[in-house]
Amino acid sequence: MLDARMAEMGLNKEDYWWYRDLRRYGTVPHSGFGLGFERLIAYVTGVQNVRDVIPFPRTPRNATF
Repeated sequence: MLDARMAEMGLNKEDYWWYRDLRRYGTVPHSGFGLGFERLIAYVTGVQNVRDVIPFPRTPRNATF
């Protein structure tokens, strides 16, 4: 399937030998593409820094004991 898609897109298979070798046995089961909830909120609200939308930030020297 990967080779067929590469041929359809006109890609040289030899240029992607490392990726084809990596996917020789398929991939692990997964869903989605890794967009975190915080990054989604930052994108939707237009916040520039993702740290500003994290509900419980873990920044160094943030907690006082």
